[in-house]
Amino acid sequence: MRTFLVLSPVFIFLGAMLAMGFVIRKNSQKDRDADFSKDYFIGGRSLGGFVFAMTLVATYSSVSSFVGGPGMAWERGFGWVLFAMTQVLAVFPVMGIIGKKMAVIGRKIDAVTVVDVIRVRYQSNLLANLGAVLIVVFFCGSMTAQFMGGANLFAATVQGLLGQNGQIIGKASLFGAEVDYDYIAGLFIFSLVVVAFTSAGGFKAVALTDTLCAVIMLLGMSVIAYAILAHGGGMSGVMSVIGEQPHMLEPTAGGSIPVQLFISQWLLTGVCTMGLPQSLVRNLSYKTSGDLHRAMIYGCVVAGAMMFGMHLLGVLSRGVIHELPGGRTSDFVMPYLIINYLPPLLAGVAITAPLAAAISTISSLLLAASSSIIKDVYQHSIERKGRKADQKKLGRLSAATTALIGLTCILIAIKPPAVIVWVNMFAFGGLQTSFFWVFLLGFFWKKANFTGAFMAMTGGVFGYCYFMAARIPLFGFHQIVVGIGVGLVLFVIGSLLGKPTDEKVLKLFFPEQYPEGTKIEIPDKI
Repeated sequence: MRTFLVLSPVFIFLGAMLAMGFVIRKNSQKDRDADFSKDYFIGGRSLGGFVFAMTLVATYSSVSSFVGGPGMAWERGFGWVLFAMTQVLAVFPVMGIIGKKMAVIGRKIDAVTVVDVIRVRYQSNLLANLGAVLIVVFFCGSMTAQFMGGANLFAATVQGLLGQNGQIIGKASLFGAEVDYDYIAGLFIFSLVVVAFTSAGGFKAVALTDTLCAVIMLLGMSVIAYAILAHGGGMSGVMSVIGEQPHMLEPTAGGSIPVQLFISQWLLTGVCTMGLPQSLVRNLSYKTSGDLHRAMIYGCVVAGAMMFGMHLLGVLSRGVIHELPGGRTSDFVMPYLIINYLPPLLAGVAITAPLAAAISTISSLLLAASSSIIKDVYQHSIERKGRKADQKKLGRLSAATTALIGLTCILIAIKPPAVIVWVNMFAFGGLQTSFFWVFLLGFFWKKANFTGAFMAMTGGVFGYCYFMAARIPLFGFHQIVVGIGVGLVLFVIGSLLGKPTDEKVLKLFFPEQYPEGTKIEIPDKI
């Protein structure tokens, strides 16, 4: 009975996700003949401020934000909360620095994806196609890891409920390689729902479910906070336990979080989020400038609440969980706390929060990956030949491609090779080194050209991946510093040596630098 009560909120949530996708698909059928790609991939540029903010925040938050991060905070203390707070910046650079300019240009050139913007800015199909390939490769690695995280969380929950004395036992380990029936069941239940509603509903379904996921995450945080304070003797009781371990109160966690790591974190999860395509593409979807301004406020507040709240709860959970059973890693802190210290229905609500985080991330990555294939490669190749793509056929192909990519990642996640774990490790930074300078300098430096962008994209990714694979330390900094640094140097050199950008493109991207009244033409499609 307890197992049913805990899992029932999870199944209700998954059922609601699935229903929402098909309802949105049905209601959108009448608009498909007009412009399917715009409707399916960016929601017809119709998002309001609140939904726009929630879909960006939910996309950025993953299962690690509710499991791995709080687990590390449980282990290292308040220093890890300070470390994690750099993620609050993730919303501002994407919206505040690039958001409005990308939206204005996107409307002028009728862009549906970030690759559309790259193609026009640098007048290069080669660079656009390379960007599309990198998006698909890196996104597939990230999606597979998220599928594994959701399945392992489901397996851990079931095993914890059926285990002796409520302890999490059995073969499955969070992000582990072992596979058992609980893992397989969780993988297929969780993953097929995500793939189905994303394939059916497209961006509108993803945006609305992201909003619901964000609400579920905040609700889950509240429930977890209740469990900690109720079983830890209030804040005073919890802090008395934490105070017995001095490293938990130090900013550097007893030296385990060096200053170089803080700086790296500011780059990786703060400033350089401007290089994440799954976040940038959302700037093409909002309705008005007012919606953008409101979204910046909503997004920063909610992102701050999530990142600060969950990691703070991770530290405070030390007052309840002094050690984990069976030599478990810190990844099991939150699942163990939820299963053992909450009433069944509240435990179900709390478990839904990290699943919601995984769902919001996967659905956004999945849609962006399929758009790279259908919109950026297939549809563009048809339009280059002077033909118009059939909208109904695009609809079928987009849904099928989205489903196929998702099913491929599910199959890989059943028994993932070690390389997938490695790919996920550098996927986040790999995307940033691929696109950070391409967009930032492309939007704000007139001399940026194809040569510089191509050298930065290829050289930055190679440098980052090589240093990650070889595990070469750079004075204690994360390898993202190498990728971003190499990318900047190569971009500047290439832009100074390469062919200048066409004047039509410069007038479109830098109208403020030309006399008022200058005629601005849309560059010819390539």
